Amino acid sequence: MSAEKTKTQRLRELKNYLVFLKDQGYRDIPLEKNIDKLNFDSEIINSQSDTLSLTPESAITSQNLSMELNAILKELGDCKRCKLCEGRTNIVFGSGNPNADLVFVGEGPGADEDEQGLPFVGKAGKKLTEIIEKGMGMNRERDTYICNIIKCRPPGNRNPEKDEISACKPFMQKQIHCIKPKVIVALGRPSASTLLGRPVTITKERGNWFNYEGVPLMLTYHPAYLLRAYTLENRRAVFEDMQKVLKVLGK
Repeated sequence: MSAEKTKTQRLRELKNYLVFLKDQGYRDIPLEKNIDKLNFDSEIINSQSDTLSLTPESAITSQNLSMELNAILKELGDCKRCKLCEGRTNIVFGSGNPNADLVFVGEGPGADEDEQGLPFVGKAGKKLTEIIEKGMGMNRERDTYICNIIKCRPPGNRNPEKDEISACKPFMQKQIHCIKPKVIVALGRPSASTLLGRPVTITKERGNWFNYEGVPLMLTYHPAYLLRAYTLENRRAVFEDMQKVLKVLGK
């Protein structure tokens, strides 16, 4: 690996960590006394997309709740609880507002998510952002929290297997218990089946309300499915599902 690539990789990891800190509500970062000795290549820094700023405006979560989610992340650690650890680049924990009333639960990370360590940042993620911000009139970062059933990318983006779900499901459950949302949206069949504890036929059961440990649960299509089957019927179905969610949220 070249020195240039090493710097780029380190900066990517730093960016991912800063995003995580911002999502957890931290307003400032403790620095070592010799931090001024660090020397980053400005050209590489300038090549990174989206400058990050841990401003008070973006740090909208409570410190206590941030610490709870951070404790879950620490418990997850450098997870080797299933075979998915063998091929991952990054663990994809979750992102958004830990005080959010609305939590989206997906299936698992894809290639872009595995690379960046953040959920729903690829094409499906852009579609999800469009659903949230254009379709629902909400802000993705401020108004929602997003996570997946499993935290590591399955090879070839295949569906997660039972042992992989069993290994990761407790962490997803702890995230939801910590956030205490008013509504959960399950994105796609694997997520819906895991949350309900039974096989789900998403084409027949989407758009209906269910219950997850006392929290209203809405099933809808995964954004990746919309991209594959981008029909007016499917788009309208998801729009109608999200309008039902907004009604329960009182928006």
